[in-house]
Amino acid sequence: MSETTLSTILFLLFVAGTLAITFWASRHTKTAADYYAGGRSFSAAQNGLAIGGDYMSAASFLGIAGIIALSGYDGFLYSIGFLVAWLVALLLVAELMRNSGKFTMADVLAFRMSPRPVRTAAGVSTIVVSIFYLLAQMVGAGALVGLLLGITSPAGKALTIVGVGLLMIVYVVVGGMKGTTWVQIVKAILLMGGATLVTLLVLGHYGFNLSGLLGDAATQSGKGASFLEPGLKYGTEAQGLAGKIDLISLGLALVLGTAGLPHILIRFYTVPTAKDARKSVLWGIGIIGTFYLLTLVLGFGAAALVGSKAISEQNAAGNTAAPQLAKAVGNLIFGDVGGTILLAVIAAVAFATILAVVAGLTLASSSSFAHDLYAHVFRRGNATEKEELLMARVAAFAIGAVAIGLGILAQSLNVAFLVALAFAVAASGNLPAILYSLFWKRFNTAGAVSAIYGGLVSAVVLVIFSPVVSGSATAMFPDANFAWFPLQNPGIVSIPIGFLAGWLGTVLSEEHNAAKFAEIEVRSLTGVGAEKATDH
Repeated sequence: MSETTLSTILFLLFVAGTLAITFWASRHTKTAADYYAGGRSFSAAQNGLAIGGDYMSAASFLGIAGIIALSGYDGFLYSIGFLVAWLVALLLVAELMRNSGKFTMADVLAFRMSPRPVRTAAGVSTIVVSIFYLLAQMVGAGALVGLLLGITSPAGKALTIVGVGLLMIVYVVVGGMKGTTWVQIVKAILLMGGATLVTLLVLGHYGFNLSGLLGDAATQSGKGASFLEPGLKYGTEAQGLAGKIDLISLGLALVLGTAGLPHILIRFYTVPTAKDARKSVLWGIGIIGTFYLLTLVLGFGAAALVGSKAISEQNAAGNTAAPQLAKAVGNLIFGDVGGTILLAVIAAVAFATILAVVAGLTLASSSSFAHDLYAHVFRRGNATEKEELLMARVAAFAIGAVAIGLGILAQSLNVAFLVALAFAVAASGNLPAILYSLFWKRFNTAGAVSAIYGGLVSAVVLVIFSPVVSGSATAMFPDANFAWFPLQNPGIVSIPIGFLAGWLGTVLSEEHNAAKFAEIEVRSLTGVGAEKATDH
């Protein structure tokens, strides 16, 4: 049996299983709380696994392994950045968000402010961040199918992206949060199992001698000792000071972005209490921390056993490094049949990863559109629960269509890099508004709207005029050149703009509601009154 046939069978089995879960969940999804928050019925361990499933995306599995395989030490910074970010989410956001909100990020902001402008801003930001993140998953899907089926034509990869997009829409429209969460739990277990297996096989091949693995990686990369030192991707002589600043900018976005990611924030509402929200983040940190340590071995293992040249020939951005490593180490240890089976397993797991994460992202953005924009802005709070849920399902179709279209355009970009952009937008627009709202008594509507739009617009504009979109061979539009912003990562400029805009908007406005701040402060710190707030 060929690797293509085997991996297709495994993938179809996963799809069939998760669709069965989704249709089962649909029979238990009757109210808004069921659709948006899974009925708040998940335990801390279940939600921790689902958080891991949501967070360990195709970017983590495919993109980070690829960046490490091609850029060595500099790629390793993505692993560390994604992991450290969870400490910010745990310490500053998880418990306070669960105590303060109902279904979406905007619930926390709208509690003490004029709801319509704040919900509009938060809804727009949620959808923009989610679409950036969705892009990465779609690009990963196209790269995987290219590797498995030998498809090199853009049209073939585009068809794959359409297929993944249609599946994610089914998960969200039919299963809601309950179905999506169970899909993420299954996917997290499969991904951890697959990544652990390949890691152990690579380490076993080197007799668990890390220096032997790193030495081979440096040799096979074609870059020698510099492969294990900083400066191959960021801070090179050609980049000069801009490269060093880009590195700091990337770190800022990764560390601060998680606490502003909409699809992660809504996970805190799926547990019964704030204590469970805090525990679920601890579970998430354990799972995610282990996984990112595994990506180091996957990345350096791919460089050592596949070689940077072979990886970049298959996919210039390195997105197929992990599946190529699975085949190489399988061939070495088990022969050709073993390599074929291992590639099929890892490819199926990567597909599962993509499907689970896109479902979570689509749910976050469609929920925000229905709950924040439709129900509270367009209908001014007069929409029935049935109308709101219908609009959430319609929004899932629309957001899925946009993600499919943009995913087809962005096929040349590294998926980990695309996710870093989503993190930068989340850290610039969402995080300042959330932190100010939870901790600053003077904060008001003008400040919240200014923080979200200031950070969001500055991050998106800087990305559009950066080398990511034009002016370089790997850009989205390589033949055009309108890149006047020198950095690939906008966070170092856009994050301070978001905080500054929030402060400026607040101090220039007369609005001030000390009583509401006192109420949300008590609620966020103790949970008193939170349960009553979540019922309407």
